[in-house]
Amino acid sequence: MNQKEVGIREIPSKGKWLVLSFQHLFAMFGATILVPFLVGLNPAVALVSSGLGTLAYLLITKGQIPAYLGSSFAFIAPIILAKSLGGMEAVMVGSFLAGLVYGGVAVLIKTLGIKWLLQILPPVVVGPVIIVIGLGLATTAIDMAMYIPGSDPKVYSLPHFSAALVTLGITIIAAVFLKGFLNLIPVLVGIIGGYLYAYSIGLIDFTPVQEASWLQVPDLMIPFVSYSPTFSWQIALIMVPIAVVTITEHIGDQMVLSKVVGKNFIAKPGLHRSILGDGVATIIASCLGGPPNTTYGENIGVLAITRVFSVFVVGGAALLAIAFGFVGKITALISTIPTPVMGGVSILLFGIIASSGLRMLIDNKVDLGKKRNLVISSVILVLGVGGATLQITDEFQVASMALATITGILLNLLIPGRDKDVQNTSIFKEDSQNQSKEPAA
Repeated sequence: MNQKEVGIREIPSKGKWLVLSFQHLFAMFGATILVPFLVGLNPAVALVSSGLGTLAYLLITKGQIPAYLGSSFAFIAPIILAKSLGGMEAVMVGSFLAGLVYGGVAVLIKTLGIKWLLQILPPVVVGPVIIVIGLGLATTAIDMAMYIPGSDPKVYSLPHFSAALVTLGITIIAAVFLKGFLNLIPVLVGIIGGYLYAYSIGLIDFTPVQEASWLQVPDLMIPFVSYSPTFSWQIALIMVPIAVVTITEHIGDQMVLSKVVGKNFIAKPGLHRSILGDGVATIIASCLGGPPNTTYGENIGVLAITRVFSVFVVGGAALLAIAFGFVGKITALISTIPTPVMGGVSILLFGIIASSGLRMLIDNKVDLGKKRNLVISSVILVLGVGGATLQITDEFQVASMALATITGILLNLLIPGRDKDVQNTSIFKEDSQNQSKEPAA
């Protein structure tokens, strides 16, 4: 091992340990608080649930995978829809069900291997669904950027839009031109820069920060304590299908992480363990009132640039996130971030989500010249972006993103030719190569 690397089970010196953990905290902070900000959840609870979820993930993966888990962007639109239909209580039940799907998939992978999953969710299905996730949120980002928050009907505001554009510009500059660690936290840099500009034009009120106490218990939503959970097929069909997309993204993250660290995490401790850890983290979040969690590419980037792979450093970041969730001043400061600042960041982030779907198609050499692939991707895109819903009864409907995902899966299974496409999938080929080198756990 390179002498500059810190191994997975190594413990850095105390001072270095704290600094390195703060780096991971900063890397995930901007995106993790953005999700609850967009859907109306408590950012402090999101920090606490991400920290607890990460610790659970490290435990389930036997302390062998240095990954940090934060708020998932894929669930933003489903959360907003579920909230409109049944309130936050319904959102938490839906998140819990999505977490159970992870557990079921983990059991199947342990039993049957990975090929069956790629038969159901090849890139020709997952790529367009990810594009739908990004483009489906485009209107939300623009509304946040252009209009006075809470105005009905919508009222255009040049000062608000200028704050969004300044935030967007700073975020782009940070992502493209900054070097080293700062290049890994463009979202946080953009939010800070946009915040300062918004303050200069009078869009920020510090009264909540002045009135907040230093120590404060977040507004947790605990089932059977804060509310009585009830099952709903409608909410299940809104939230659960997104889990199949994030699971596929999870597999990609594990491949990237394996390359960065130089160990085959798919084989050991096993993909079943990492997916189970992701699911348990989401279940923990649903029991506290936080958004579903997922492994963060930002923190994988931190690992790549620092070459510090210690799970103790990642665990330290998780503990810091939990502590920050109980600092009332920090929670209040987050609440003062103007909506257009978050809107400006969202313009880029939601576009990146859509672009990552395109990248999946390109990386896996999905040939849209083939009628099979063209039909599947086209139907998914129009159903998802167009907002199609399947209204079965007044109380039961399948929302657009779920409908697009389910339709894509069915088309992939019914139209001939999928076996050859799966064999050509980069995830499957890499997994086969890795398993031939190292026995599965």
